[in-house]
Amino acid sequence: MPTSVRNLAKEIGADKYIICGNGTLIYDLQNEEIIYDSFMEKEKVLKIIKLCEENSIYYNVYTEDSVLTKSLNYNVLFYDNENSKKPIEKRTSINIVEDIYKYIEDNPNMNILKMTICDSDKTIFSSIVRKLKMIPKIDILEVEHMSRKNIKSGSVDIPIEYFYTEIANENTNKWTAIKFLIEKLDIKKEEVMAIGDNANDIEMVENAGLGVAMGNSMLSVNGIGDIIVKDNNSDGVAEAINAYINNI
Repeated sequence: MPTSVRNLAKEIGADKYIICGNGTLIYDLQNEEIIYDSFMEKEKVLKIIKLCEENSIYYNVYTEDSVLTKSLNYNVLFYDNENSKKPIEKRTSINIVEDIYKYIEDNPNMNILKMTICDSDKTIFSSIVRKLKMIPKIDILEVEHMSRKNIKSGSVDIPIEYFYTEIANENTNKWTAIKFLIEKLDIKKEEVMAIGDNANDIEMVENAGLGVAMGNSMLSVNGIGDIIVKDNNSDGVAEAINAYINNI
């Protein structure tokens, strides 16, 4: 979300543009305005919520400033745990809402970036994904692996494991947003370096002038990266920037 990405941008001294929500919007930091957006249609969001509710599937709705959820579980449980380690101004905003369907209906001006669907059972998860694919004009992220995260409870690591997908408006991804900036800034795609590790990075890693796959990337990203750098715990991003931008 813009609020989360702005904090990261400030830490690294980035003051031009940020792409948020898997390419749903581009925010101009200097002029403090959205210059591009591809928000989800409310009718589609409500239809997906209804489908999830009818099948008892866990879901989240990402707005411009918060994650809407009915309970702390899976990905949101991890966010909540990470929040406890951060100062208040850098925390991910989590809004626990009993009736998300009604909440969205009652807030017609709400902009929705994306939705996330999670379940720990692969059979149940695969079934809901098949149903989601029957809804027209949405993009469903094809994630081939189970997400595995750990949260600490005292000195004990508690694993969180779940299958997930992300849903966005049709033809919405990070590369589509980058293409908008390429045209706005009048640069060539050959001058763009994209660094990624997951399914939502595939288009930009594949299409950028230099596609960089992190050392911990899923196999499909490794397969399309022009180069592979160290993993995220070993400063792989810095390795790419120093080698190909700073010439160090």
